[in-house]
Amino acid sequence: MLIAAAVCPCPPLLVPEVAAGAAPELDPLRAACAEAIAVVAAARPERLIVVGPAGPAGRGSHPQGAGGSFRGFGVDLEVRLGGPAVPDAFPDTGADAVPDAASDQRRTLPPSLAVGAWLLEHAGWDGAVPVEGLGVGEPLAAERCKEVGRELAAGAERLALLVMADGSACRTLKAPGYLDERAAAFDAAVARALGSADPAALAALDEELAEELKAAGRAPLHVLAGAGEGAALKGELRYDEAPYGVGYFVADWS
Repeated sequence: MLIAAAVCPCPPLLVPEVAAGAAPELDPLRAACAEAIAVVAAARPERLIVVGPAGPAGRGSHPQGAGGSFRGFGVDLEVRLGGPAVPDAFPDTGADAVPDAASDQRRTLPPSLAVGAWLLEHAGWDGAVPVEGLGVGEPLAAERCKEVGRELAAGAERLALLVMADGSACRTLKAPGYLDERAAAFDAAVARALGSADPAALAALDEELAEELKAAGRAPLHVLAGAGEGAALKGELRYDEAPYGVGYFVADWS
């Protein structure tokens, strides 16, 4: 059963070593992420799953202790997901979302989950709580994403999610996806849904529009929508800005 969730954006720029001289610009965003993760920790979950968008090589489950790096972004920095390895306990949610490769400890975390691992480490996450990762392909249909979320939350254990999700990438002329007049309204809908802990509103996000707006977080948000059904949690939106023309949100549900 889902008892808490945090939503954070997943740009590698959240890692100061990657951001370099621009690092101070995102200090408020990092602080908001730490606050949201602290709320999740205070809920005393028995299990944490970090969910984030992933390309084909990073899709599926990633066990505790799985490693990632930021070498692809010019920084010799490595992270590990939640500390030392533990036996895999990830449910079978189907080959399309969770390929059978979780037992391979050497699998590299996709960038979104590497950022999540960094956030957990720097928020002082209690390593006593088992942590796993789930990389979700952005093409995965909304209904399948929600089904995965429901399956994750179906157990009796106290489950928490750390959802790594960016909004649109089309908020300004210099944004990665250039300016799209629909982007602000799309991001506003995401922010409202997160701030009110409304799974139905998240579930209603248009996956075709999200793809057009290059929203690298639609699939993880739909996983959260499925996991949050019936949980009756309360939400708090801690950050809602678009630095660099990309919608970034931080929220917690508890």
